[in-house]
Amino acid sequence: MQATTDTAQLTRWWEQEPEANVILPTGRVFDVFDVPAELGMSALTTLESPGPVAASGDRVLFFVATRGNPEDEDEWWTSSIDHAPETIESNPGLRWHCRDSYVMAPPSSLVGGGTVRWLRPPDGRPLPDPLRVLDVLAD
Repeated sequence: MQATTDTAQLTRWWEQEPEANVILPTGRVFDVFDVPAELGMSALTTLESPGPVAASGDRVLFFVATRGNPEDEDEWWTSSIDHAPETIESNPGLRWHCRDSYVMAPPSSLVGGGTVRWLRPPDGRPLPDPLRVLDVLAD
């Protein structure tokens, strides 16, 4: 229930609880495409520069540049739990974590066992364009 961007506070928390899970809000600095593992692993071999990618149980998470607030709201949908887009049926299994959402990040522990782990860790390069990654995932 605690959140901050204060580096000193984050350091204190990690020192006190090094095994704590990491929850990242989406839609501010980055968005995340969350897809079934089989699709994610296939797309990972297809994408030239996929950016950071994590495995989370039976899902793969693609970290991409945020769309922010596009002029055309039909371009995307909010990830708010109480809002399901009409277009979700055309993208079965795809979850777009943008504003009003979050993801667990490595090295978080999953409820059923296992951990969230990096398949491709962040490397300091700019995040990929979400529409380019979405094209590959949708295919």
